[in-house]
Amino acid sequence: MQEIELKFLVPESRLKGLLRQAQIKSSEVTQLAAHYYDTPDQQLAQAGIGLRIRQEGDAWVQTIKAGGDGIAARLEHNAVLDNKQVQAMLESNTLMPDLSIYKNTSVAPALAKFKLKKLAKKLIRLYVTDVERTTRLLVDDSDDESNNHIEMAYDYGEIIHGNDETYRTAIQEIEFELISGDIDFLFTTAKTWCKRYKLCLSTVTKAERGGLLITERNHSPAVGADLNRLTVNKNSSIPAFIRAAVHNCLLQILPNSSAIVAGSDDDDHILQLYIGTARLQAALQVFASYSDEINPDWLPILKQTAALLSEYRELTYLASHIEPDLQQQGAPIVDWTADIDALKMTPKDTVSANDFQLTLLELIAFTMSDPSLEPQADKPVIDKLAKTLSKQYAKLGKTAQMLQSKKGADFDSITIENNDLKNKALESVGSKDIDSGSINSKNVDVENDDIENIDIDDNDEEQAIHELHHQLTTLLYISEFAAPLLDKKKSKKKTKRWLKRVVKAQTALNQYRNHLTYQQCYQLKSETDINALYGAGWFAAMLAIDYKHTEKCLAKVTDSSIF
Repeated sequence: MQEIELKFLVPESRLKGLLRQAQIKSSEVTQLAAHYYDTPDQQLAQAGIGLRIRQEGDAWVQTIKAGGDGIAARLEHNAVLDNKQVQAMLESNTLMPDLSIYKNTSVAPALAKFKLKKLAKKLIRLYVTDVERTTRLLVDDSDDESNNHIEMAYDYGEIIHGNDETYRTAIQEIEFELISGDIDFLFTTAKTWCKRYKLCLSTVTKAERGGLLITERNHSPAVGADLNRLTVNKNSSIPAFIRAAVHNCLLQILPNSSAIVAGSDDDDHILQLYIGTARLQAALQVFASYSDEINPDWLPILKQTAALLSEYRELTYLASHIEPDLQQQGAPIVDWTADIDALKMTPKDTVSANDFQLTLLELIAFTMSDPSLEPQADKPVIDKLAKTLSKQYAKLGKTAQMLQSKKGADFDSITIENNDLKNKALESVGSKDIDSGSINSKNVDVENDDIENIDIDDNDEEQAIHELHHQLTTLLYISEFAAPLLDKKKSKKKTKRWLKRVVKAQTALNQYRNHLTYQQCYQLKSETDINALYGAGWFAAMLAIDYKHTEKCLAKVTDSSIF
């Protein structure tokens, strides 16, 4: 069967109030003792599979979880075990799961790449959980005929290392699982509790946390964009396409935001969350007409979140990377500690903000809603997408021409003709097998872009640079979303070559903008610390070199005849 649930971390400041609602007379308290199994090198975890045997009250249940949409839905199979057999195995320390029960079940495809007999011999108990679960049934009383039921479960306890009980980590989380009825009731209920108790979404399972414990890590690695998980094709409808694009962005956003609300201040988590948010902003803005269910309030909240993350990362990156590099060049020391401490919002504060968490919930609900109920459900996206991409390409050309007017003859080569994109030309838009890692990797320093359209002041060259970068990056992102629509090898090769040029130009322009930002930071810092003048001068010199390289890379994109 498919399990649909939402999990949240509970802030200490709201715990007492939440428990008053969880621990009512009709609620039930159950002790859960679970044994989790995997191979020593965690082959199951790497495949997104969790396997456990858990005591649930008086019963012992073997459970496997796998697959699903990667966000709120997972495949789950439960099998009640014989109590006497389990007790005997516990006494002899031989309790192991029986994998043979999964043949011809819904989870069989998830285990297809494993040879079950061979896998069974490799399994070991990696960790156990000791949890007190408080459950309460939430019923929709707005309609007497509704069958909407949700199980709320508050878990409090520990994960314990399977071989060394001194290694432990605490569990304090709440889950909402749809038992029956309309999925909208699940999200409406979750939003109410999230708003009231400032809950924070978490995609980290107990199995994943156990894996982190035994490897002595606090958080899973940062997650970048994975276009191979974008579920669209040339037959996708218009509303189905935008849902798939948003879902793909959330697959990048949620793991990184989950790590940050759990306490990570790792630069990679912050960067990948920012990139995922930027991709999402591009999709929601450019594809806004693809669905009537897109909430216009989402974009401002995403934009604000991205700006705060960028502000924090800008200063921490200066302190941890730029400053040491400059000192190796002989620069005097500049201390950025006070500047970082003066920031109003840390990444955890930013991501834990209620408006952002509620927006994430609404976005998840949007991706799980039925696209066939929308007005454009009978129209293939390939027709409309062609016009959308042509329009975005034209915007890039207009912005490039504006920048050309600022720079004069130096930018003569950067021009774009506003060509209309024919439907058949969509074959040259993107490629699923393109390696876009260079734009999503930890080595790319991405700063905040205004995803909304802006009017460029004729006297503001810097604003023109930022807008050009925004248009170029947006074009790349939406082209990548269109990649699975390709079906001709010749077109794929041409497009792959073109998109590589876009990535190279985006990277070059990114570096130019970043160096411009750093130059301004050091220039401003020099008003209170004369040592910062070295950095200001160094980056001023770098900008001239960056500009020439950026000009060449942009010319290869804008002179292209792909459209």
